[in-house]
Amino acid sequence: MSSSAVSIDPKTASLWARHYPGHDFIGTRTFGFWLYMLTDAMVYAALFASLVVLSHASNMIGGPTPKNFINPIYAYGETIALFASVLTYGLAMVNLKKGSRSGVTGWILLSAILGVVYLGLSITDNTHLFQQGITPQTNGFLSAFFAIVIYHALHIVVGVAWMLVMLIQIATEGFSQNVVYRLINLRLFWHFQAVIWVFVFVFVYLQGLLV
Repeated sequence: MSSSAVSIDPKTASLWARHYPGHDFIGTRTFGFWLYMLTDAMVYAALFASLVVLSHASNMIGGPTPKNFINPIYAYGETIALFASVLTYGLAMVNLKKGSRSGVTGWILLSAILGVVYLGLSITDNTHLFQQGITPQTNGFLSAFFAIVIYHALHIVVGVAWMLVMLIQIATEGFSQNVVYRLINLRLFWHFQAVIWVFVFVFVYLQGLLV
């Protein structure tokens, strides 16, 4: 018999915890946020399904086709700004593991600035479209197009505002449990926006250039 083997008496062995230790504080709140993001993903799925249906030529009557008005330069700029923001937020999380308050604050501030750059490009692009008379009221396709682009931009506004609030909370509370789980949830939210942007870029901008 191996010396490492340990004999267990089933009469005295404890096979389960008799006292429930309770849920992990941060894990519970992160799980709840995952549920929210699932509902948000379903909303995006409905919007993309609407875009596919309304991309038929019969739904573009009365307005230009995507190839006539989509500007890939703005889309590339928005992509670079958003993905750079996601990268800098990831570096903020690295500094959170190190316990560096200045590192977390600095990288989150840079993430927020890049988020504002994304919003600036998005607003400029859509303003040019409105000035050309290309509006959601023109036809069904443009309604779906603007619904997706504006809905995603509103999420970026929320993300940037959330970052600014976290900067205040880090300064006043430090890395308390509440601050840490909110930073983790914000990371999920921000990365989720980047994933959604990949779909927007491919199905709205790149595919639109071919129609």
